[in-house]
Amino acid sequence: MADTTGHLALANKLRGGYYTPPALAEWLCRWAIRRPTDRVLEPSSGDGVFLVEACKRLLSLGATRPDAMRGVRGVEIAHEEARKARARLKEVLGAGPNGRVVRSDFFQWMDRTSHAFDCAVGNPPFIRYQSFPEPSRSLAMRMMQRHGLRPNKLTNIWVPFVAGAAGRLVEGGRLAFVVPAELLQVTYASQLRMFLASHFSKIHLFACNHLFFENAEQEVVLLLADGYDPNARKANACLIEMVATDSIDDILATEPNHREPDQYCTLDHSTEKWLKYFLKPKEIGFMRSLKTNTALTCLATHAEVDIGVVTGRNEFFVIDRPTVDSFHLGEYTMPLLGRSSQLRGAAIDRRQWQALADEGQKVFLLRIEAGDDARLTAGAKRYVARGEAAGHQRGYKCSIRSPWYRVPAVWIPDCFFFRQIYDFPRVVVNDAQATSTDTIHRMRCKSDREAVVTNLYTHLAAASAEIEGRSYGGGVLELEPTEAERLLMPRHLQPGMPVAEIDRLVREGRMTDVLLENDRLVLQAAGLSKADCRLLKQIWVRMRDRRRSRRRGR
Repeated sequence: MADTTGHLALANKLRGGYYTPPALAEWLCRWAIRRPTDRVLEPSSGDGVFLVEACKRLLSLGATRPDAMRGVRGVEIAHEEARKARARLKEVLGAGPNGRVVRSDFFQWMDRTSHAFDCAVGNPPFIRYQSFPEPSRSLAMRMMQRHGLRPNKLTNIWVPFVAGAAGRLVEGGRLAFVVPAELLQVTYASQLRMFLASHFSKIHLFACNHLFFENAEQEVVLLLADGYDPNARKANACLIEMVATDSIDDILATEPNHREPDQYCTLDHSTEKWLKYFLKPKEIGFMRSLKTNTALTCLATHAEVDIGVVTGRNEFFVIDRPTVDSFHLGEYTMPLLGRSSQLRGAAIDRRQWQALADEGQKVFLLRIEAGDDARLTAGAKRYVARGEAAGHQRGYKCSIRSPWYRVPAVWIPDCFFFRQIYDFPRVVVNDAQATSTDTIHRMRCKSDREAVVTNLYTHLAAASAEIEGRSYGGGVLELEPTEAERLLMPRHLQPGMPVAEIDRLVREGRMTDVLLENDRLVLQAAGLSKADCRLLKQIWVRMRDRRRSRRRGR
């Protein structure tokens, strides 16, 4: 039975299918459907949970069974799921579904029909661009372009489902969807954020610290968009509210149609992520003011952040000392750091790297440079042959290199910058003359590296990291190089705590002491007040704790 469940979970993951609890579908339908005559669209109906709850909602508002049947329309591409949906509708309505569930690709169906709806409900599939089959993918992308959106190869397929369903609404229509929390933060969803804000008058976002779907590594939010206008208007006119809760039960306990927020917030949707809606209006205004504060700048002024070394096959290129000794690879290796756990403080030197090597950790990078090919030692040749016997040369990254075992873009950074963050965006001075794999970013400093690092250990950098980065279901904050370079810091580097002292305190678990002292030495010297520093800490703690609580909630 466990094996069957595992196969089912995998199949659902591959086709993007994760099923909404009936209580949540009922709650969303109760908000979206207001009249017994409403026409309801479910663009990816699955086994019919939303269609059933939509019919129940229409009946509760006074619709007859035939009217309720005519009022709903579901589209489902999977034959077995469409069959289940029809059977469930028949149980509720006591009659055949009369074609209310169309077995079709949603985007092909969109091309063939011109139906309009009062509301759209559902849980669109979460499928990466590369995994979405043709011709559906091309139809979806063309539909987005008709709505003024510019999709790319990072676009997840839930985005055109949301845009397409919204585009079929009548004026004043409502949309109630379960969507990935990527809506709030990722770049490929930025155009959808603008689209929603410019076509709806109000948007309610419900975020929950618990993951909705047991088998999905995916945080989701509830998107409730009201007052559809087919003619795009100024996005800043849309009133948007974020409701953060601890559990699904907290959401279900609220009455969706009888609540008004204490205060709506507005953002510049062309530049600001919706993550900011977790903040209070005063905090949003404060963070926005820091962007225009001439005493402050972003990290890109002082440093460049780049990805670590992409080997294409870490199991071959990232090795330990026994492997180095066994194949006599010493002259073809250099120090490497491949895991953030190997960076325990704010600096690492050669002695500390040596200790990692003595522990048997994989901290050597195989580096065969141009000109080495003709004079490889017998041991090196044996190691290369072993890699070829394992087929490593056929991997994509290796296959496009000549020779396949020469790793490009290997250089030693001034500092390491954590790509994945559980607490604070750590930066580590590199005194080990090591490089890193792409699990850790590499940073080149344009001025004194210790001054740059010191000026990053503040609550200003901490708060801006939570806003610039992206968090996922496991509670991890991830910063890509361009996002890291947007972290805020003083324009003129200030004398703060020495890196050696920061390093000691971080290793002792006293990060709070570091940040409070550097707020005083660095931020206040740059012109921020004590109250500003307290507010920055408050913003960071709220955003960080919410992110980490999702991990505990699992």
